[in-house]
Amino acid sequence: MKTTALLILALGLGAQPAAHAADIQPLLADYRAAGAGGFSVQQGAKLWTREVAGDQGPRNCGSCHGQRLDQPGEHLRTGKPIEPMAPQVAADRYTDPAKVEKWFLRNCKWTWGRECTPQEKGDLLTYLNASPTTN
Repeated sequence: MKTTALLILALGLGAQPAAHAADIQPLLADYRAAGAGGFSVQQGAKLWTREVAGDQGPRNCGSCHGQRLDQPGEHLRTGKPIEPMAPQVAADRYTDPAKVEKWFLRNCKWTWGRECTPQEKGDLLTYLNASPTTN
């Protein structure tokens, strides 16, 4: 009886992160309408770590946001703290489409020197919405 209760508890805790994933489907639908195709966690991870030359040396998304999406980051230039990117930690992170677009615009221009494409946004958002234990 005790083992069964522990197993049920363990299974319930293991499923918990997925239950807290953000509803990114409206944003992904917008990116598909703008010409993007299927989105991939793996492609988003590649984009997250893609290095580009910057004024302070090579940088990528994780340079400021960190490689652990469930942990806070820090802006390279300003030193300002950045809240964790994982929606499992910051539940309202991707609930406001205008905010998501604002930050994609700023961060893509600063990191990559250009705006992100709808495909890149969808792949990155899919990656960010994945469980932090897989990132």
